[in-house]
Amino acid sequence: MALYSHILLAVDFSDGGQAAAEKAAQLAELFDARLSLIHVVEFLGLSLNPEFPIPDDLELEKRLVESAGQRLRELAQKLGRADAGIQVEVGSPKHEICRVAEETAADLIIVGSHGRRGLQLLLGSTANGVLHLAPCDVLAVSVGR
Repeated sequence: MALYSHILLAVDFSDGGQAAAEKAAQLAELFDARLSLIHVVEFLGLSLNPEFPIPDDLELEKRLVESAGQRLRELAQKLGRADAGIQVEVGSPKHEICRVAEETAADLIIVGSHGRRGLQLLLGSTANGVLHLAPCDVLAVSVGR
């Protein structure tokens, strides 16, 4: 039995995220595991300050989701994993990544770690949130170098 059978790669399209993507592809190959890629669109169509309203632009959200899906497909091709599952969600990255991991029975989540300050210096805010909420193992790959 392989150590991991389904790896979920959280993709943020940052410049450094390629390191996490390559690590995910390598581990999927090593464990003969299924690889899925997820991107979470953080789009708030409503403003919390009534003095500065932001229109609820569902078309913009739709375009962001479509663009992310296309970029994920391109990344999967670049990694040599055209068979990878592709998922784009809208919402809080840490919550959506963990929800999808649970729903798809992923047994490893791979996230890029950008590093910020305090605990976030070690992991980054999304990576830290995923680590604490995940229903499975989490691998944080350093991408800030």
